Amino acid sequence: MSVIKLEKNGPIATLTLTRPEMMNALGQEGDGAAVAEACAEIEADPAIRVAILTGEGRAFSAGGDVKAMRDRTGAFAGSPYSVREGYRRNIHRIVKSLYNLETPLIAAVNGAAIGLGCDVACMADVRIASDKAKFGVTFLKLGLIPGDGGAWLLPRIIGASRAAELLFTGDVIDAATAADWGLVSRAVPGETLMDEAMALATRMAGQPPQSLRVAKTLLRHGTTSSYDTIMEMSAAAQSMMHHTEDHIEGVNAILEKRTPSFEGK
Repeated sequence: MSVIKLEKNGPIATLTLTRPEMMNALGQEGDGAAVAEACAEIEADPAIRVAILTGEGRAFSAGGDVKAMRDRTGAFAGSPYSVREGYRRNIHRIVKSLYNLETPLIAAVNGAAIGLGCDVACMADVRIASDKAKFGVTFLKLGLIPGDGGAWLLPRIIGASRAAELLFTGDVIDAATAADWGLVSRAVPGETLMDEAMALATRMAGQPPQSLRVAKTLLRHGTTSSYDTIMEMSAAAQSMMHHTEDHIEGVNAILEKRTPSFEGK
């Protein structure tokens, strides 16, 4: 069975990690390919405007497969070179596929997001959490380092000091602390998490889809590019947006005092 399930509901796609008996642990052979395939299907469907990522059962993702680490199987088998390739071709494919989605991605963190699981949540553009969720980057407790992109992304989300505190202590924080630190936008009752995520996705999906994707691209490049580079990218992108039918629809809707209807044209 695939580690991830893709469901489509109008303009919103839901990706669900489907290994609840293992708290949605990741890193088995084929996991990277499965996530990449699901993300590619989203990108290839022009009707999809927003995606939600969540976990089945009581965890979002408990991280890497610790038993596979112990037994040195799957991505953790063989020589140091083999393990390196296991990360690059399998585990890194999971996080890169999610991070590189042009479609805006919301992580609905329903439970524990630990290690690789926390890194996976960080690949989303927006995170909301159940009040039962917990977050930790506990790699050092396993004698490891953050090998999944978290060392690059986490300081950009919560700042260098808090990222270092979380990594160097291995502490696990609750949803309220995660919200206070800016790791998630907000914490909500667990029973309303998916309703909240769907409501947020619906508001996003009401935006013009071409502009929505380009805006996401600018935000992503804004974390690493210079101010002048972003200004040039913005001017080029804006010139294209001015020639879309959705731009004209938005202008007319404001002047006519009505709700716009964007069609991605």
